[in-house]
Amino acid sequence: MLPAGTAQVKAEFLLPVNAAPSSAPDDDAAEGSTSHVRGVGSDSQQDERGSGPARGKLTKAQKKAQTGVNKGRRFGKMRDELDLCYQVAAGGMCDFGEKCRNNHDIAAYLAAKPSDLAFPASEEVKVMPIPAASAMDIDSTPSTDSKVTCPVFEELGECRYGFRCRFLAGHLRHDESGAQELIKDEEKMAFAATNSVEVNRLSNHAQKLLRTKKLWKYPFPIATAYAKEVESADMSNNKPKPKPTPTPGANAMVFSEPDQDMDDVAPAELQSKPQPQPIPEADAAVDAIIEKRTGDAVAAVDAPDVPTRFAEKKRLDWAGKTYLAPLTTVGNLPFRRLCVSYGADITCGEMGLSNSFLSGSKEEWSLVRRHPSEKIFGVQIAGSKALGVASAAEVLAKECGDTIDFVDLNCGCPIDLVFKTGSGSALLDNVNRLGKIVVGMSRALGEIPVTVKLRTGVKDGKNTAHKLMPRLAPEFGAGCITLHGRTRQQRYTKLADWAYIKECVDAVRAREADEDLPRVPIFGGGDCFSSQDYWSCVEQSGVDGVMVARGALIKPWIFTEIKEHREWDISARERLEGIRKYAEFDTSGTDTAGVNATRRYLCEALSFQYRYVPLGILEHLPGRINDRAPAFRGRDDLETLLASGDSRDWVRISEMFLGPAPEMWSFTPKHKSNAYESQG
Repeated sequence: MLPAGTAQVKAEFLLPVNAAPSSAPDDDAAEGSTSHVRGVGSDSQQDERGSGPARGKLTKAQKKAQTGVNKGRRFGKMRDELDLCYQVAAGGMCDFGEKCRNNHDIAAYLAAKPSDLAFPASEEVKVMPIPAASAMDIDSTPSTDSKVTCPVFEELGECRYGFRCRFLAGHLRHDESGAQELIKDEEKMAFAATNSVEVNRLSNHAQKLLRTKKLWKYPFPIATAYAKEVESADMSNNKPKPKPTPTPGANAMVFSEPDQDMDDVAPAELQSKPQPQPIPEADAAVDAIIEKRTGDAVAAVDAPDVPTRFAEKKRLDWAGKTYLAPLTTVGNLPFRRLCVSYGADITCGEMGLSNSFLSGSKEEWSLVRRHPSEKIFGVQIAGSKALGVASAAEVLAKECGDTIDFVDLNCGCPIDLVFKTGSGSALLDNVNRLGKIVVGMSRALGEIPVTVKLRTGVKDGKNTAHKLMPRLAPEFGAGCITLHGRTRQQRYTKLADWAYIKECVDAVRAREADEDLPRVPIFGGGDCFSSQDYWSCVEQSGVDGVMVARGALIKPWIFTEIKEHREWDISARERLEGIRKYAEFDTSGTDTAGVNATRRYLCEALSFQYRYVPLGILEHLPGRINDRAPAFRGRDDLETLLASGDSRDWVRISEMFLGPAPEMWSFTPKHKSNAYESQG
């Protein structure tokens, strides 16, 4: 008899008890780990299992060492042994000439370069039968039947990596003299020029303005107007004016003044005002700065005379649509594309910090990239300062306004690093500040709707969302609300409270009916792992849909199940096809460094997908997200491999499509229970 909380696997597929993993992944610990700073929060993995008769049994200290996460993980950038200059590799001339540190000899580089890669069809991949308790053998040599195609070339008509590309044969030909020549497809290039493959890339000019040490070089006329209105509201309520840090420029207060909380002023007062107070002096100062420092047209940065009213914003009609939650690290562009291919209608980028957007961080701005296949796409932002978040929203509207459908404010992130700054779920206990942030974002975004993602409360047993949610749309201007059915303190230790989600939905609908307000979409979230879970939650709670998070990480095909109202007993080959798509969708690059960056993110995705227990081997359907899987064998060797919790097997799976991993490359899993040291 399997213990409670264990997936009920059919007896014929169970492995001996002593083959079971020593511990299960801890999602609470993983979510709480954000330190990638060298030397900070790193954990030791030096504890090893005993030997002799006691082998297989762990002491209390050893068990503790294997729980939680590996903090401070390092992923070095891999390079070719003989590095070829990027300009020469792309068929051009190097600007530095003989002073260039990199190699310019293409023939020598190609002679030392590893063989080309190919993306074999999933049915071509060979998984060899294995003896019991030994590592899985994989034939990772690209099939001779697989044609080498470069994913960058196929979409853009040219590959910017040129001779460095690991799929070089896909865009290389030999001329009459036998010389090698890079191919360009003019037809594809013309199509790509008018149909951008990816959008929402920050311009170099805007990034330069944001990155300057004096941040006021980038114009924020709307945020400046909002700052003046905040100041005026403070003064009218006899609240002492904070002393600004002396920084030149009309926009200095947006970044330099302490955040004006306006605790004496309801945010609804700001939301209901038809237009901001005129501030010609501020506008003139901004104009002067822009004209002097950048030469840009002044008219392009003028604050609007009348901000977009809530009734004039785009209405979100999301009823019946599937929504992939914003997911840190794993919710990147290739994963979102994969989920879209399975039926996800709404996608949202990973959480970005307002301060990082304002500093022009390359990493933060990469989170807003969107693929054309994403039909409804949003950006999630976190911050604790009303004026800082409003300024970040203004930058997003200016730089990416035509290709962002909504901006989501994160009021649910529970991790200490975010909570202690007053961001994320900390805003649940500071309603006035939350309201001011939403109002400021709404002003700055114009027609783009603001959505808000919440938890039920901060402390266990003290739910507050039922009081907050009815205010978000009519008073603050939120266009959609998402509620995760757990408190910040609960994390994943208890099941989501869908009964309370229903109570919150009823509270919102009651106010809408009483005051004849427009209907705002509400999505719930928590523990959705099957079509049955999804439609049961929608029916019982009254939400418009369920935001799917961990369920999509473990089984991205859940969106197909939801759309088709069925439980899909997906085969191992079908799962492998999804993995192949992920590898092909990744845009990290097609050179050696890019391929191994793709390998890292693919292994991150597999660190969740291995938890899936195939429906065909379960005693009862559907599976449940919090059930721990016992040690089991699959219905074939590939299914057994895909269920492996050993991170070395994830690397082996990546080799099916990305070729052998370099000797110096290694993947450190997020969860300690998946580290190879704990598998022995």
